[in-house]
Amino acid sequence: MSTPPRFDRGHTDDLMTFLAASPSQYHAVANAAARLEKAGFRQVRETDAWDGTHGGKYVLRGGAIVAWYVPEGAEPHTPYRIVGAHTDSPNLRVKPQPDSGAYGWRQVAVEIYGGTLLNTWLDRDLGIAGRLTLKDGSHRLVNVDRPLLRVPQLAVHLDRSVNTDGLKLDRQRHLQPIWGLGDDVREGDLIRFLEQEAGLAEGEVTGWDLMLHSVEAPAYLGRDRELVAGPRMDNLLSVHAGTAALAAVATAPALPYIPVFAAFDHEEDGSQADTGADGPLLGNVMERSVFARGGTYEDRARAFAATVCLSSDTGHAVHPNYAERHDPTHHPRANGGPILKVNVNARYATDGAGRAVFAAACERVGVPWQTFVSNNAMPCGTTIGPITAARHGIQTVDIGVAILSMHSARELCGADDPYLLANALAAFLAA
Repeated sequence: MSTPPRFDRGHTDDLMTFLAASPSQYHAVANAAARLEKAGFRQVRETDAWDGTHGGKYVLRGGAIVAWYVPEGAEPHTPYRIVGAHTDSPNLRVKPQPDSGAYGWRQVAVEIYGGTLLNTWLDRDLGIAGRLTLKDGSHRLVNVDRPLLRVPQLAVHLDRSVNTDGLKLDRQRHLQPIWGLGDDVREGDLIRFLEQEAGLAEGEVTGWDLMLHSVEAPAYLGRDRELVAGPRMDNLLSVHAGTAALAAVATAPALPYIPVFAAFDHEEDGSQADTGADGPLLGNVMERSVFARGGTYEDRARAFAATVCLSSDTGHAVHPNYAERHDPTHHPRANGGPILKVNVNARYATDGAGRAVFAAACERVGVPWQTFVSNNAMPCGTTIGPITAARHGIQTVDIGVAILSMHSARELCGADDPYLLANALAAFLAA
């Protein structure tokens, strides 16, 4: 049994750097891949033949990454230990025909992605980032990380009931950002601007996957800096922790499992994509790894049967202003350690056996942990956990970090929880 690494507050400092550098899922996987490269991992392409050599490898597909480390002496039937997460976050995304405007304002047409808290996008300085696809089929990342756009809220003088009857936003009419002045809508204006920003010639870009982001930097918050405020914690907090944990346990002696980190796109809209948890990516990688090491279908079945996945996603910390919305006996707190997420209707995949696996990993490194269940009167959310368990037939446990303001443009967590999660994940992978 390997000795797991230990992370401290420096991990949280690095998380804030990671969040700021990852305004889209494409940037997140590129940054995760760069960190794994520094740890000795190498990229393998799905279109190439794979070999059975030991070492760290990873596959990139769009906004998803799957990385794994094959220790020396691993058998074809050696089981996996998987940390799962997702790279996407609710936000505003650019439409196929983005150039619009009215009454002397230039605007960008956007579509709402996922279950975002709409009001949190109002009156914020917004940048734009994502992936550009070029004529030759290659991709270029772009990130305009400065105040460029803004979704202006209607003044209280023109909406006198806003503070008594509540804010009512029309998803089509009220969320379109402005980015300049002018009476004429010039088709192709936004993409020409982004071509210049990316150092490309005009007309090179033929496709795009673009989204808006708040340009306010992540920051410590509170009298004693015991909190962290920042964007996209759901779920780049887990992506960052999973990447760090895998890189840390790679090359550890006597690994009894093959450690895996899998971060998927499209969790926030149901995982129904080739880069989503309900797609074939993870299963293909694990099967090909078995077969590349000379295994048979029997070896594949044996490996999967003994595999365990920790699905790591954020959960709800108890809200001091809305405590009645939470289960009265389960109140996860910031800096209380990672949470075990339970729902008997399989909105989370955790069962009693999974609880024991998670508890053992936390106990091994002295990490405190908490339990989350939804109030019976409230619908329960879900994660990639049940999808992973059902699609691949592997034992899965749903965990995460308790946060406030989930799906806001800016979320809040305890400053200790990111590194406590990373310690638990590393202990699980190195068990």
